[in-house]
Amino acid sequence: MEVDDEERQKQSAGEGEVEEERENERKKSVVIKIPSYQEVFETSQAKPPPSLFRPSSSFAEAFSFIKNSEFYSTPPPPPTSSSQSVPSQVNSASRPSEASCSSSSASASVPSSAPSLSVHNRNAILVSHRQKGNPLLKHIRNVRWMFADVVCDYLLGQNSCALYLSLRYHLLHPDYLYYRIRELNKNFKLRVVLCHVDIEDVVKPLLEVTRTALLHDCTLLCGWSLEECGRYLETIKVYENKPADIIQGQMDTDYMSRLTHALTTVRHINKTDVVTLGSAFGSLSRIMDASMEELARCPGIGERKVLLLPESCYIEKVRWM
Repeated sequence: MEVDDEERQKQSAGEGEVEEERENERKKSVVIKIPSYQEVFETSQAKPPPSLFRPSSSFAEAFSFIKNSEFYSTPPPPPTSSSQSVPSQVNSASRPSEASCSSSSASASVPSSAPSLSVHNRNAILVSHRQKGNPLLKHIRNVRWMFADVVCDYLLGQNSCALYLSLRYHLLHPDYLYYRIRELNKNFKLRVVLCHVDIEDVVKPLLEVTRTALLHDCTLLCGWSLEECGRYLETIKVYENKPADIIQGQMDTDYMSRLTHALTTVRHINKTDVVTLGSAFGSLSRIMDASMEELARCPGIGERKVLLLPESCYIEKVRWM
């Protein structure tokens, strides 16, 4: 019995040692890692939200549902230019006996076709392939247009271009306009953002489009229908080479007309008052040098006009000088 008790004590002692070794191993395996300052700083920074900009590869893909509506019709085919220079060269090569006549005609026909093609491209609106399927194209009737590989949506001249944007598309892709403007890279003097207002609640999206256009030095034109957007493109193309003074108001060169134009800019002064002042004093200098009592003696010139005349006359005299 004593032997059994000793064996049991040895077994219990052995089990206690095994448990102590296991606890020591557990303590060694548990290690508290203290994060560094950089890790704490990176985790505390707010991460920007993921961009929702997933642009479509083309306009037709983004608005493919329009093809199933009753308002869609296929755009007209691009105008084709028929050139007779290539057949003339082939005929001249196949007939060596008539080399002298055919070579001269071919040399005359090739240079004549090249300028006509360049003039044709210069007088037409170049449309990007992204705009294929856009119903706006069928409303461009007064100006030629053709598809071409251009960065912008509509190339309206050598230094003017236009980007088309639908507010409905802007709600789906808010970053689309920013990326399209960035592709232009300041290559155009006139950069137009043609915005088609096709939704009812326009306050917030139109404010975003206006802010983006102004910050990137673009001109914003809003059209409430596709016909209006087409007229904008046609007008910009037609007036491409027109000077700015064609819309300037015409003014006569005689002294009385200039005096009338100068004094009527003053508030409450009409043409009758200009005739009265001109007949009483004779010139703008004398009107400006006249005292308030002398101005008040003129019929129709009251206290309010007397107070406004001297300062306004001085400004106009400096402008004339």
